Amino acid sequence: MRFLHLHSGFDAGGKEVRAVRLMKAFGPAIRHRIVSALPGAYGAAELIDPALEVELGGDFPPLQGRPTPARLHRLAEAMCGYDLVLTYNWGAMDTVLAHRLHARRLGLPPLVHHEDGFNEDEAQGLKWQRNLFRRFALGGAFALVVPSLRLEGIALGAWKQPRARVRLISNGIATAAYAKAPPVDAIAGLVKAPGARWLGTLAGLRAVKDLPQLVRAFARMPGEWELVILGEGPERGAIEAQARACGVAERVHLPGFVADPSRAVGLFDLFALSSRSEQFPISVVESMAAGLAVAAPAVGDVAAMVAPENHPYVTAPGDEAALAAALCALAGDGDLRARVGQANRVYAARHYDENVMISAYRRTYAGAMGLADLP
Repeated sequence: MRFLHLHSGFDAGGKEVRAVRLMKAFGPAIRHRIVSALPGAYGAAELIDPALEVELGGDFPPLQGRPTPARLHRLAEAMCGYDLVLTYNWGAMDTVLAHRLHARRLGLPPLVHHEDGFNEDEAQGLKWQRNLFRRFALGGAFALVVPSLRLEGIALGAWKQPRARVRLISNGIATAAYAKAPPVDAIAGLVKAPGARWLGTLAGLRAVKDLPQLVRAFARMPGEWELVILGEGPERGAIEAQARACGVAERVHLPGFVADPSRAVGLFDLFALSSRSEQFPISVVESMAAGLAVAAPAVGDVAAMVAPENHPYVTAPGDEAALAAALCALAGDGDLRARVGQANRVYAARHYDENVMISAYRRTYAGAMGLADLP
């Protein structure tokens, strides 16, 4: 059985890590081909189980460009010969349109589209042209999978998708893997000293994550705290510049991407998010499973994701002062952090374990192909 994955980009992020975990869960009976809309953006490939048969890129038409009839036809022809086509985010939407236009004539395999959120160009508001494009293009998809209640509402409303096509599947993780405290040197190039207090986050270093805001909020915290940002991306320089401007450069650490968050998140004493736009951030689930309290703006589903005990520390989006106040309140009370963190751990294990997520994806993909289950 052959699955074709058409991604907006395949550098390591939430949707890419999830796709890799699903490949491993489905096992070697399925072969995979992954194509990125961004040339060379295959950083998440290093996470793929070597026991699986996975092809990266190859001779496939570019996923982005002007949607001319000739180009759409070439994209449709390139989808022939697979059992299932899986598309991801706006960067792959031209292929969704090509599938809708040519599926019947070319006998194309079924298609399942995934929407996980928006880049900076739609973080503050959807573009009506793209809404119209999605409405039409998605008409040929078997299913549209979204991870958040907000995206589900957008799919049903702005994109006018029928209820039967939209599948809400919350992101899940192996929650038990986060229960054990990692060694102090688990993060390459950074060792946690005895008695140190770490405020941590996991995020691609992109503008939409607004990590300079997190640096400014962190600067108001007590001096014994350090900020650890796990991730990589083009905003590294802006984050470092903000740390210097705030006089906290020596307490802000950017060790880069961590392949296995379960071996790092437990070193944090408190977790923070500063994004302008999110849907269902997997980093919040990971921090909850590790028993951490979370301070974050109420973007996407964050307010609904955390345990009730954590609700007071989810602040209004864009309110930097409120985020800083939430961080300071949690930083100053160890017992409070422990109580909120334990409530989050229990909540994550009950609602966000990956077995529930994997089962839902198996049913969706199998159903697209008219099967009771995957092989």
